[in-house]
Amino acid sequence: QVQLVESGGGLVQAGGSLRLSCAASGRTFSSYAMGWFRQAPRKEREFVAAINWSGGRTDYADSVKGRFTISRDNAKNTVYLQMNNLKPEDTAAYYCAARPPGYGGTSRRPPEYNAWGQGTQVTVSS
Repeated sequence: QVQLVESGGGLVQAGGSLRLSCAASGRTFSSYAMGWFRQAPRKEREFVAAINWSGGRTDYADSVKGRFTISRDNAKNTVYLQMNNLKPEDTAAYYCAARPPGYGGTSRRPPEYNAWGQGTQVTVSS
């Protein structure tokens, strides 16, 4: 099982950009599908984006499509979330997650991921 550490969160004005990184430990990172989720106060954790093991397939929530880009560098054991044109409603704690190999590709369902990072806070001011 991989261990995950997110970084790159912060405070940004509406319309600005941030890039989140998720560094993974373990030699099997390249076999995992990866996802980004977010959770705002008093709301359920929601899907943001996912990428398959090779980076050849991605999936996005409608709310971020066209503004966010997920990517990965398997040589660096890292997955990224580039966030552009940020909006106040993007304010949340962002979590990366790993889906074990053998269960298919990407998923939007948190229970299908078995490893989670500690989260990084993104705050977008209006």
